Amino acid sequence: MRASLIQIAVDPDESVEARRQRAASLVVAQRGSDLVVLPELWPVGAFAYTVFEEEAEPLRGPTHEVMAKAAAEAGVWLHAGSFVERAPDGTLYNTTLVFAPDGGRSAVYRKIHRFGFDKGEAVMMGAGEELVTVALPQTTLGLATCYDLRFPEQFRGLVDAGAETLVVAAGWPERRRAHWTLLAQARAVENQAYVLAVGTAGTHADIAQAGHSIVVDPWGEVLAEAGSDEEILTVEFDPAKVGATREQFPALKDRRLGLAPPG
Repeated sequence: MRASLIQIAVDPDESVEARRQRAASLVVAQRGSDLVVLPELWPVGAFAYTVFEEEAEPLRGPTHEVMAKAAAEAGVWLHAGSFVERAPDGTLYNTTLVFAPDGGRSAVYRKIHRFGFDKGEAVMMGAGEELVTVALPQTTLGLATCYDLRFPEQFRGLVDAGAETLVVAAGWPERRRAHWTLLAQARAVENQAYVLAVGTAGTHADIAQAGHSIVVDPWGEVLAEAGSDEEILTVEFDPAKVGATREQFPALKDRRLGLAPPG
C-alpha cells in the first residue's frame, strides 16, 4: 500500500481559498498513491483561534467541495485533514473528512479531545463523541486528531473497532516535537498497528510547527520521517504486517483491563 502524507505549510500571508486550491493541487499530484493524508486545520492553522469563527464552514462547504473533487481527480482515498466546521446549531467542531476514490464522502470525525485547557479550541469548539473507522480495501483506518494522540484509550477503542492503521492529523508545535515522535511510536507499539501521523509546517499565530510527519510500523520502527519544511512524505507499507505481528506476538490477547464484560 502506498500512502502520501502532505505536510503543508500554513502561511498567514496566503489566503484560505488560495491554500485550499494549492492543497487540492498537491492531492491531485499524488495520483498513484492509495491513500493521501492532510494535516489538522490546514485551511486556517491549528493555533489561529482568532479566525475560527470567521472561517468556519458548514460540513458540505468549500473545503468539502474542493477535497471531494481532488480525491476523485486523483483516484485516491483522501483523509482531508481537518477544518473548522460550523454545525447547524452554531457549534464549532474540529472536523475530519475522508473521501473515497470516486469523491464520495466515506467518513466524518469530530475531534474528541480539544486542546487549550481553558482557552482556544478547548472553549471555542464542541467535543466529538464517536470513534470513527474507515474500511479501505487494504486496511481499516482509525481516525484521530492531534491532541488525541495523548489519550491511549481512544486508540485502543479504535483497535477494538477493527483499526489496523491509525491516522493522526495534527498541527503539533515545534516546542513539543519530542513528544510527537515518542507518542506516535508508543501508539504503534501498544496497539500493534501502523501509525501515519502528519503535521503542518511553517509558523502561524506565532507558533512554530513541528513538521516531522512520521510513519511507524506495528513494531515501532520508523519507516519514514519528514523534516521541518513543507514536504510530501510517501511510503509503501504492507498492511498484512499488522495481522502477522499480532499473531507472532499476541500481546493484545492478554489484556485484562478495559474489556467489555462477557455476555
